[in-house]
Amino acid sequence: MLDSLRFLWNATRGHRLTPWRSPYLRWRIETYSSKPAESLDVSSVMNFLWHSRWELFSFLRWTGQMQREARRKP
Repeated sequence: MLDSLRFLWNATRGHRLTPWRSPYLRWRIETYSSKPAESLDVSSVMNFLWHSRWELFSFLRWTGQMQREARRKP
């Protein structure tokens, strides 16, 4: 859970109260779903998050694992 929050905190830098305005998140959604970033608004971002929630949870788990492995001492 902390990994998920850390990723969201970093990804929404500058737009923490309005994450749908974050250029990084808009770019990620555009890359993943092929929806143009310029057309994304609050409802389309929330709709995307709701319908893709299991894939997103899987992605956030994976990023947490990668961060833990990167911090592991050789």
